[in-house]
Amino acid sequence: MSKKILPLLRSMRLRTLPLSLAGVILGLGLAARYHTSPTGVIVTTLLTATLLQILSNLSNELGDYLSGTDTDGRTGPAYSLQSGTLAPTDLRTAIVVTAILCCLSGTAMIWLSFGTLLCTEAVALLLLGAAAVWAAIRYTLGRNPYGYRGLGDIFVFLFFGLASVGGAYFVAAHTFDLWMLPAAIAIGLFSIGVLNTNNIRDMETDAGTRVTIPLKIGLRNARIYQTALIGGGWISLVVFLLSEPLWQPDWLCVLTLPLYIAHLRGVWVYTGRQLDKMLPLLVMTTFLLSCILSLTYIYYNIVCPTTRP
Repeated sequence: MSKKILPLLRSMRLRTLPLSLAGVILGLGLAARYHTSPTGVIVTTLLTATLLQILSNLSNELGDYLSGTDTDGRTGPAYSLQSGTLAPTDLRTAIVVTAILCCLSGTAMIWLSFGTLLCTEAVALLLLGAAAVWAAIRYTLGRNPYGYRGLGDIFVFLFFGLASVGGAYFVAAHTFDLWMLPAAIAIGLFSIGVLNTNNIRDMETDAGTRVTIPLKIGLRNARIYQTALIGGGWISLVVFLLSEPLWQPDWLCVLTLPLYIAHLRGVWVYTGRQLDKMLPLLVMTTFLLSCILSLTYIYYNIVCPTTRP
């Protein structure tokens, strides 16, 4: 069993965790601007998001392996099934265990937030959680997975953007305010950008096994699409920032803009395996942006607590 720990960690793809946490951290931070949340709610929210991302990564590896997408010729990093250090039964067991942990953590999060599982808000969040678990597993697993039909972008926007930011905000604040919607849209668009970069990188090996947006529209248009995603994310972010007075330090997040520009330059210059380094750049930049925004709102809550009009 001890020999399988490192391969399992590799299959969990821990380098992707900052992206899944970015939206949740931002949602919790936005809630902290005008509300105070118990520590248990914050911890279980972050834990649930982490487990959902791990569940998605494990399911993605198993699905790609069973479909024949992961071969020695793929341009991305080699994973445990591909290298033979884990068997499909090992990953299936890990998926079941992680799914159970997701359900337990999510249920605890809702209970700690609302004190019951029977109110309307709690039931709605339980249904959202069930949908998130389903989406994490069915991206590449099961019959006709949506990730192989070019629908991954839509689901990433919904779950990494709207559900991640909005769900974390709702759990912490017990309300949903439209003022934070542009911020959720921005994170959603940046998250699609991560998926699109991955799909551009893997165009050659994906061609025989799945349908992706880059394969549908071609390399040049996929790069234009990536530019639109990053540009649209920043437009949404500026709209959000303009909803608050200009003097506030949340504008410090603009310091991450050069990193987004560097990412776009890499997408237009690099192809294949060279693009792999553009993925962590976009992931960590989005994570950094979310942390900057979140910390400024936590600062507001401590220094000058107010309630939103």
